[in-house]
Amino acid sequence: MRAAHPLPGATGIVRRVTLRTLLAGASLAVLAQAAPGPARAQDAAPRRGAAAAPAGSSVQLEELSVESQGGGGPASAVRAGAPARAVESPTGPIDGYVARRSATATKTNTPLIETPQSITVVGRQQIDTQNAQTLQQATQYVAGTYAGTFGADSRLDYFQLRGFVASDYGLYRDGLQLLNYGFAYYRVNTYGLERVEVLRGPAAVLFGAGNPGGLINQVTKRPTETPFGSIEVGGGSFDQRYAAFDVGGPADREGHWFTRLTGYARNGGTQVQGAPDDSYYIAPAFTYKPDGATRLTILSSFQRDNSAVTSNFLPYYGTVKPTALGLRIPRALNVGDAGFNTFRRDQAFIGYEFEHAFDETWTVRQNARYAFAESYQNSYIGQLGYADPQQTQLARYLFRDHAKVAQLDVDTQAEAQFSDGFFRHDFLMGVEYRNFQIHDNQASGFPAPNLNILAPVYGPQTVSASPYLINADSFQQVGLYFQDQIKLTPELSLILGGRQDFVDNRVYDRLTPANSNGRNDSAFTYRAAAIYNFDFGLAPYVMYSTSFQPLIGTDINSQTFKPETGDQIEGGVKFEPPGQGYFLTFAGFDIHRNNVLTPNPANTLFQSQLGAVRSTGFEAQLVANLFDGLNVVGSFTVFGINTVRGTVDQLGRVPVNTPENLANLFFDYTIPTGDWRGFGFGGGVRYIGRSFADVGNTLRLPDYVLFDAQVHYDYENWRFQVNATNLADRRFVSSCQAQNSCFYGDARRVLAKISYKW
Repeated sequence: MRAAHPLPGATGIVRRVTLRTLLAGASLAVLAQAAPGPARAQDAAPRRGAAAAPAGSSVQLEELSVESQGGGGPASAVRAGAPARAVESPTGPIDGYVARRSATATKTNTPLIETPQSITVVGRQQIDTQNAQTLQQATQYVAGTYAGTFGADSRLDYFQLRGFVASDYGLYRDGLQLLNYGFAYYRVNTYGLERVEVLRGPAAVLFGAGNPGGLINQVTKRPTETPFGSIEVGGGSFDQRYAAFDVGGPADREGHWFTRLTGYARNGGTQVQGAPDDSYYIAPAFTYKPDGATRLTILSSFQRDNSAVTSNFLPYYGTVKPTALGLRIPRALNVGDAGFNTFRRDQAFIGYEFEHAFDETWTVRQNARYAFAESYQNSYIGQLGYADPQQTQLARYLFRDHAKVAQLDVDTQAEAQFSDGFFRHDFLMGVEYRNFQIHDNQASGFPAPNLNILAPVYGPQTVSASPYLINADSFQQVGLYFQDQIKLTPELSLILGGRQDFVDNRVYDRLTPANSNGRNDSAFTYRAAAIYNFDFGLAPYVMYSTSFQPLIGTDINSQTFKPETGDQIEGGVKFEPPGQGYFLTFAGFDIHRNNVLTPNPANTLFQSQLGAVRSTGFEAQLVANLFDGLNVVGSFTVFGINTVRGTVDQLGRVPVNTPENLANLFFDYTIPTGDWRGFGFGGGVRYIGRSFADVGNTLRLPDYVLFDAQVHYDYENWRFQVNATNLADRRFVSSCQAQNSCFYGDARRVLAKISYKW
């Protein structure tokens, strides 16, 4: 079985030189200069404490590999005698669970140990081991991340990073934003991803958007230089079944064309009775490399989803607490109607990544993507509480939405790696253009028939929907940015960056044209950070950065929202001892966020802007390949978040939906030798702290603990695996948006799969 390897230099071309010779008075600095690509200053020079070769002596060197990747950081020289290891691509597979490099935090190919910001990378192997079917499941062991605010929702992935919602403006794919506004949301199939990178803290200096909590970048599978193939079938709870395939490799003998085709199909039900969850995904991709300096990769995909509203809007009493009769609403209750509880979505992506290296100094890139999605939703919704004193009749209304979105993103960059005679520089500058268009038609109908939670009766739709919002929103943004990664010494790195954004935001009200309005905004954001890398793997760092997020849409009074702004100071320590196979990060942070959106208490279909919210806390993340066959992931997060400027009843209160304490641990062990070779097992435990269901913090949701488990067996190219999440089938409420808007979390889910690779 051959593993799939990404094309060399996924974000930059690889330049390699191999030396095996006797050199008099040799030094690693001289050897690094022999490579066509420049080497990092700290790698070229001997580490402090290393013995220098006396002048005139002969030194026997083992094979030395010097590699430079134009995607951002200069090469790292491999020390003589060190074991050979393939250089990890920031968009390629991870060896085990511990990633070494990423391009999300800096837009350059930078080692994580040299990145002065908290970031966690979830690779393909971890996603497969957990059999994560959604992005929410793939990130549930990541520090600072609460995935699942709206519970068991088959329509979208919903996240909070450091207490702030990140699933609207903070979702990215391959470094380009996926805007999720209103009820038109993109959702990327996790089978088509190579890795998921969770960057915590403001990132507007490079991306021009996102709140100060951070962002999640989904990295797509790319064509490989090695031929490979994989097929997989599985199924389990709620009559779910799926099949998937992934094939790729060179398409010609000369090594200029490479292809990859990924497909996935799923159908079955959900934990809500009568609610389907069907999805079909296909993703062709190819790469053209006419020479070692130029590369063009085309990435495309199409996805169709047919589901329902499964994140039922339920009352606090009947879910978190019993009703007046001591009852609980069944977790499987379909609050809509099995006949017309509908959610459908078609989405398509087409884009390219182009790179050309002019010489050893200059490299230019352009990444572009056009995205389209159309969604339709029609269902009865709760959210109105009970219609009777006994609390057995749920009041409902009809909600319908039809939305079309189109988004074009183009990011053009130029990177220069050079020395000014004193310091090494990795200088990046670029211009980014974003154009987002949405046509949104929202309608509601009152009153819908009440639903008896003890004996639900369904029937044909009896209420017609009347539109209350028909908008055509246009959003355009242009950003000019720069960043300089400076090596002041071999150990001390400084990052300075800034960005100027210009935004045009227009809302065309088709129902009431007189309410059409818009605004132009501009802002400058910046980041300053420093990190010191000790030889033994310790790296303390400090960072200050600001954020700017223009907001699409209007409030209940048809007023265009002001942009959000924010800032954060973060300090922490990273620890990656050489050769030990684990990566540990500690980070403390203090975030201020202004003009925050929150559901309007008078009508939760609209939003209002608060004054300011502050989040201050601490997080720790461990990712480890402890020894052959054992992988471990763990995290701990504790923070305090409260409103510091707003109405009287909001001041000093914790925002709804937001747990302040998170902790988890996951492990997987595969027996490497002996009669039981290939057999593996593992599991995880997840702790989610308390949260609140109302602005005044009088309605409390208790904390809860969930357990996961998996068992698998590898035989030659075959793999047999069974996963169970929420193993004890604990009945819990993931969060409440308001007293009548609470959401049940995922029930126990068991999935078995068989896969074959070649």
